[in-house]
Amino acid sequence: MLKIFLSPKACVFFFLIAFSFSATAQDAVGYQTPPKDIADLLLAKPTPTVSVDNKGEWMLLSERNSYPTVEELGQPEIRVAGLRLNPNNFSPSRQTYINNFSLKNIKTSKQFTVTGLPQNMLAGNVQWNDSQSKICFTNTTGSRVDLYVIDIATHAAKKINKQALNIANGAGIKWFDDNSLIYKTAVTLPSALKGKPITPKGPTIQQNIGKAAPGRTYQDMIKSPYDEQVFEFMATAQMVLNKNGVETKIGKPTIYSSVQLSPDKKYLLVETVRKPFSYLVPSSGFPSTVAITDLTGKTIKILVELPSSETTPSGNDNIQNVPSGYEWRDDEAATIVYSMPLDSGLIKTKMEYHDAVYALSAPFTAQPKELFKTNMRFRGINWGNETFAWVTEALQGKQTIKVSRYNPSTNTMKTLFERNITDAYGNPGNPITEKNKYNRDVIKVTNNTLLLNNPVGSSPKGDLPFLAKFDLGTNKSEMLWRSEEGMYESVVDVLDADKLILLTRKESQTAVPNYYIKNLKMKMADVAITNFTNPYPALDGVTKQKIKYKRADGVDLTGDLYLPKGYNKDKDGPLPVLIWAYPREFNNAADAAQIRGSKDRFTTISWGSPIFYVTQGFAVLDNAEMPIVSTDPSKKPNDNFLDQLRSNAEAAINNLSDMGVGDKKRVAVGGHSYGAFMTANLLAHTDLFKAGIARSGAYNRTLTPFGFQNEDRTFWEAPSLYSTMSPFNYADKIKTPILLIHGEMDDNQGTFPINSERLYAAIKGNGGTVRFVYLPYEAHGYRGKENLLHMLWEQNEWLKKYVK
Repeated sequence: MLKIFLSPKACVFFFLIAFSFSATAQDAVGYQTPPKDIADLLLAKPTPTVSVDNKGEWMLLSERNSYPTVEELGQPEIRVAGLRLNPNNFSPSRQTYINNFSLKNIKTSKQFTVTGLPQNMLAGNVQWNDSQSKICFTNTTGSRVDLYVIDIATHAAKKINKQALNIANGAGIKWFDDNSLIYKTAVTLPSALKGKPITPKGPTIQQNIGKAAPGRTYQDMIKSPYDEQVFEFMATAQMVLNKNGVETKIGKPTIYSSVQLSPDKKYLLVETVRKPFSYLVPSSGFPSTVAITDLTGKTIKILVELPSSETTPSGNDNIQNVPSGYEWRDDEAATIVYSMPLDSGLIKTKMEYHDAVYALSAPFTAQPKELFKTNMRFRGINWGNETFAWVTEALQGKQTIKVSRYNPSTNTMKTLFERNITDAYGNPGNPITEKNKYNRDVIKVTNNTLLLNNPVGSSPKGDLPFLAKFDLGTNKSEMLWRSEEGMYESVVDVLDADKLILLTRKESQTAVPNYYIKNLKMKMADVAITNFTNPYPALDGVTKQKIKYKRADGVDLTGDLYLPKGYNKDKDGPLPVLIWAYPREFNNAADAAQIRGSKDRFTTISWGSPIFYVTQGFAVLDNAEMPIVSTDPSKKPNDNFLDQLRSNAEAAINNLSDMGVGDKKRVAVGGHSYGAFMTANLLAHTDLFKAGIARSGAYNRTLTPFGFQNEDRTFWEAPSLYSTMSPFNYADKIKTPILLIHGEMDDNQGTFPINSERLYAAIKGNGGTVRFVYLPYEAHGYRGKENLLHMLWEQNEWLKKYVK
């Protein structure tokens, strides 16, 4: 046997090497917190959300806590059939709750505390009744969900249910009349769920015999017969009608996908799930039955038995060859409308019309009547009066949308406008509605004109929301009002369309968003109805500007540039830079070049924002445009994805350098989800950056073989594209330090945590500089307070070490 003897000095040397390797490999640390300015921004108390009745008399203010603790996030959870559920109360887990309500009388400006609210309230599913005299909401406790009603006149809340609610597969709460509600209740106690047996009855088996079943990748699917039992147990509910506190059962317990009450309140349109449950798609794609029932639950007519969505053909705008979109007509007492593909669901089939829309009226014994056909995929219909309905059709693949006028009295169609979906400047807005005799929202038509509200109002000067009058005879818009330059004001609601009394939300770079009553006809001074204060004092003095620049091929780009408080470029010189972005696909350069966003909006910060680091001396370019443009009609945007990424990044860096505010030798890039995918690709194929931050991304496109983002070609149709766009395949080229962060329980389709695990291992195996942070219990969007503070610390330390 060969023996090796080492001196004491050599032993110490080898011990230090081993210890150093172990510490570097593991680098386990406890929760850390970022600098105070960053922590204060994250934990700032959110401004209350506002809901105003349609009379403009009362306002409900809802307050929320900032973020739950990791302990709260880590409570028991069932993940099955695409759902994440609390096993103790038949409700979704990971909800963001309302913690307090108050009421304010807009006319008197008096604010009232709502009495009778439950202790430690965790509220959700807020709904006003038809007369706007009451508001219902759910309250979730550790063991059940209850339903409360706030009486506006008395400012008091009261629990109205006896049986605990079941909202596991959607809340499904509906006002029946001003004093009655329809909702779903639990049929047993959560404790009745049997535990998973140690020894299964047999293996889990799936099979397919000659039928194509392409599909995007989903998280949290059913994986075993036991999972099927769990889903059925959690989702089965009893529908009830509560009148004056008396709960009357409607039908028998089942798994409801949706429940819609007819305008005349005599029928229910019900979709229920049936077996076999799918192991490939979430519960929304399970086989289902669509039927009409009366208010006792008795079946009047079965409309269709829908198959599992597993067999939906891949590709944008391809759909199953089955009827879909069943809903009630808002302008008639009890009429069902739905659509049916005429092309067997395959959009590339050459034909003039691709979809047809049908109607079936009570008593539902006649044959369905064809209303109209659409040249593109039918996307929806908004009803108006007896001569008008707003019909939308679109093609996602061609990024095209068309809106037409359907005349119900003559069954005729007339195109109102057609545009690119990505043409933000050409968006005319959405029609204003009013309540009809059935208390349904229908489009208000006055003298053959509509009111259109565009709460964004993109323009070459930036976003300037507007309200316009649209003439149905000439198809032309006339601007009635537009936000002034230098501020950002949008119409939240039209309180009186005839008198043009509006509820608006107004803000500027320095003015906190607040709500106002605006009277366009009387031209009176706006009346402020809220007085919210600045929750972010740490950002006082930070400057924001919308910068414009061009990339090498002439495409115009923009971004939101934030500079630190007190910064003077002549005195302080170029700063280290953090660029944060999310790529988007465009079929033409003109749309890609449009300006989006406004420099005049008040800066608010969410957990995922990069703006935190302006407090640490960085120039931050947020929303940096990274368009991927198809410049050749015969090609698709992604055909030169990498070249365009590089060009976008070079343009941003060079512009900041030319402005004198950015040091091109000290630039980091980052993004979340598809932005993380972008980041890894930029680091693999360029040497433009000093560091990267990639959160919850997908890095191996072969793991999403049936398409991703807006790419509808499959891996087998474009294998070289999938290979080229996968930064995992170029992990040996990633030498720029990259920080990978991923939620342990990512629920987004495609961004499985294994993406970050494997990319980390690949970069490490090839000698790159990489750090991987796995956040406990987090989904695709992060929520836990300790996790968020630690994430911000990790990002700050990474930027300090490799960029600043």
